[in-house]
Amino acid sequence: MLHTTDFRPAVRPAVVSKAHASDTQYLRLDPNGSALWVADPARATAFDSMREATRMAMRLPAAERAFGLPLEVELDTYDYARLH
Repeated sequence: MLHTTDFRPAVRPAVVSKAHASDTQYLRLDPNGSALWVADPARATAFDSMREATRMAMRLPAAERAFGLPLEVELDTYDYARLH
């Protein structure tokens, strides 16, 4: 049976990234809205969610081949013996 709960999505910041010939680059938006590609993800513009980062990546020209990338990776381990 499905139970309703008070669901509040966790804040998971994300950036816009693209693969460059020699390295990975990250999108930094200046206060005037112009885009600049930087090599350091700490200097990139952090979006509130993967959804917002992906939306921004889709607004860029197709030649950029940009995509959303989470700033932090979350790994879970499972005890498969306990599950079966």
